Amino acid sequence: MSLLHILGASGSGTSTLGAALARRLACPHVDADTLFWMHDPPFVEQRPREARQALLVQALPANGRWIFSGSATGWCAPVEPFFDLVVFLTLDPSTRMERLRREVERYGARLSGTGDMVQANAAFLKWAQDYETAGPEQRSRVGHEQWLASQAAPVLRLDSSAPLQDLVDAVLSRCRALGVA
Repeated sequence: MSLLHILGASGSGTSTLGAALARRLACPHVDADTLFWMHDPPFVEQRPREARQALLVQALPANGRWIFSGSATGWCAPVEPFFDLVVFLTLDPSTRMERLRREVERYGARLSGTGDMVQANAAFLKWAQDYETAGPEQRSRVGHEQWLASQAAPVLRLDSSAPLQDLVDAVLSRCRALGVA
């Protein structure tokens, strides 16, 4: 059974790696953002914690096989005991922020001029920029390290500047070594 959680700073590639692993393992992939945020406009209104957790438990059953990507350190406690492996992605902050700035391509006019996502995007980029220096009051390196130290599952740390296939291979190799692949 493979119950994998992949987390890291925004822009570190958790969703990309999660999707690639899910394809390779032929299992479901759930990204935390799809549970955390209401959907239109995206990334503006948070879903209430209890509703998020109910969706999480429904999407990631203990007897299932799945990949869960994204940061959910403050609300994923109901599924934490099921993790076979936690993958923590790091990436140079300037590269990570460049990836996030490319979201303009994904949302187009909504992120430019008078688009409905301009203000939320500016606030998000400021928040994401602070990841390496902020304390545990927001998603931060400090908060992630504290959460990782509390996990029962083994933690695999990867630099996500590596090619995607190398990251997939590293995770699968660790899963095989743990007997969960």
